[in-house]
Amino acid sequence: MTTHTLSTSAGEVLRSTVAATSMFSHRSFGIGAYSISEPAALRRHPHIVRFAEVEADLDLLIDRAIAAIADGEPVEDEILGHYVHIASLVRAVSFREGKLLEQAVERLAKANPNVVVLTQSLKLPLVKAAFEAVSGNDWSSLDGVKLDCEAPAKGSYTPDLILVNRARHTAYILDLKRSLASYGDTSRLEELKLKMMASAMVLPDWLYKSHKRLMVDTVEVAIVDGASRPSDHANGIWALSEIDDLLEIDGVAACMAELRLRFGRRVQQLLEAEARKALGVVAPVVSDAAATSTVLGKPLIALNGSSRAYEEEQAMAAQDEDNGHDHLGCFDEDHDDEPEPVRIRVGFARRPRRH
Repeated sequence: MTTHTLSTSAGEVLRSTVAATSMFSHRSFGIGAYSISEPAALRRHPHIVRFAEVEADLDLLIDRAIAAIADGEPVEDEILGHYVHIASLVRAVSFREGKLLEQAVERLAKANPNVVVLTQSLKLPLVKAAFEAVSGNDWSSLDGVKLDCEAPAKGSYTPDLILVNRARHTAYILDLKRSLASYGDTSRLEELKLKMMASAMVLPDWLYKSHKRLMVDTVEVAIVDGASRPSDHANGIWALSEIDDLLEIDGVAACMAELRLRFGRRVQQLLEAEARKALGVVAPVVSDAAATSTVLGKPLIALNGSSRAYEEEQAMAAQDEDNGHDHLGCFDEDHDDEPEPVRIRVGFARRPRRH
């Protein structure tokens, strides 16, 4: 198996970010789509997404995450006392931010019609032979090895997302972390990589059997750091600011940066309100009618988002999840023959070659 490595210069990342953020001021209209007018040197991929086009969808995802955080009921704690509500919010934020990143990537990936995002029923078996192979061998020595997903297994691994680029016949196993800072020098990160690598060896067979004969010849793994600390592609670590290259869509990184900025503001509002309660500080009363709708020139943000009840939003989300993956039907075939043997390449995620 070839280990895919890539050294990424700071200039490339900066150029990608500049291209994404400059989209808002350069546009011209064509028939049925935007005709992008950015200089060719700044464009990296044929597909593009602008925050203005997905703002409503991403704001709704933020609303749902904030509502779920605020609805939590903390358990009484003798040590934390009346500060337990703050601690509960902080713990909930860590979980909900990860889910928010997953949902946002799924939404933004729609800008590339070649990319299919799998989010449901992703429990991949940790086949014993695969786990032993990646544990006892160099990753680069396993090129071309594909294992049966129904072979004896020792547990399972559930990735956050699986991306399938149908044009390239490439699958990406992604694990999105709000921050890798908490992993530090512990062995947890190495254990995670071993699980992802073992899963990669059975993914082609699993996709073919579980997702309507969906076939890939390359599998790549990536741990995406939401805090965008320095990446290490040789070891499978990608910064969130580089996600444009995984999805082959310009502008995704800029959209994700704005999403995290807005989510952070909402979280800090919650924490400030809870801190005031814990300290017994009463928020100042604003008598000016015009000021009741704004604070420091910014609109007040309703915790429950739109006028719909949160239960209604949850019901809508459940319906979306039920119907959101029917597009995989395009992989159906009429025959039941097994696929021709192919050589499967597996490795850490790398930037795709230009067509």
